[in-house]
Amino acid sequence: MAAAERITDRLVGHGEGPCWSPTWGGLRFVDLYEGDIVTLGPDGSTSRKHYGDVVAISRPRVGGGAVVAVERGFVLEDADGELTRLPELWGPRVRIRMNEGGCDPDGRFYAGSMAYDQADGRGEGRGAVFRLDAAGDVEVVVEHVTISNGLGWSPDGALAYYNDTPTGRTDVFDYSRDGGLANRRPFAQVNDDSGLNRPDGLCVDAEGGVWMGLFGGSAVRRYAPDGTLDAVVEVGARQVTACTFGGDDYSELFITTSREGLADDDDPAAGSVFRYVPGVKGMAALPYAG
Repeated sequence: MAAAERITDRLVGHGEGPCWSPTWGGLRFVDLYEGDIVTLGPDGSTSRKHYGDVVAISRPRVGGGAVVAVERGFVLEDADGELTRLPELWGPRVRIRMNEGGCDPDGRFYAGSMAYDQADGRGEGRGAVFRLDAAGDVEVVVEHVTISNGLGWSPDGALAYYNDTPTGRTDVFDYSRDGGLANRRPFAQVNDDSGLNRPDGLCVDAEGGVWMGLFGGSAVRRYAPDGTLDAVVEVGARQVTACTFGGDDYSELFITTSREGLADDDDPAAGSVFRYVPGVKGMAALPYAG
């Protein structure tokens, strides 16, 4: 079994949402509960920027800057770093936050939500997937999800892969600009009897393979376009959250991990970033058109 290389010290509490863009100078990922986005430079240096109490995911904008999902909505960052906060989608008394997402081939940004309280099934079905279009309008496109996680498109843009983590599987939608996400169906069963391999963030390579982090499973898996498992990469931290392709030719897989719920001396590499060169290339991140 192949193994990923640890390339940073412990940097974050709950690392998530990695994304590579040349306009950012490389890799960005979130330190979710700190409300920060961390940039990892090619020389290993890091910098941080604060966006709110929670920051869940970001993607590049066509004109430079970024679109960012924060606790209760969206923030637009322009090329000069100025932030514009869009109206909140729910109030602070609603104990729900944004989680993972991505952009579609038509330049619209998606972020899924989840309840803070997941104990004893109290978070079941309370989340949704929201879509932000270029004009700034927001629409709910998937309802009744529990822990909305990875979202990524096939190379031809016709399919979208999605994880609602407690289902234990990855689903696939048909996608078109007018029809949106349609015909949801199972793509791959991820959980096994151990209950440790919980599907978290995902990305798609240039050959249509779906890579996903296993929260609790100390690994990233690749599923072939037909849904069969064909690669497993060991990661030296249990709580693997997400992965993305990057590097000058998108041949490197960057992997984020989490310390959420762990004691300080438990799993010393958790909260670090890992890297793996899989022999297949990824694709540039789809940008937001707004």
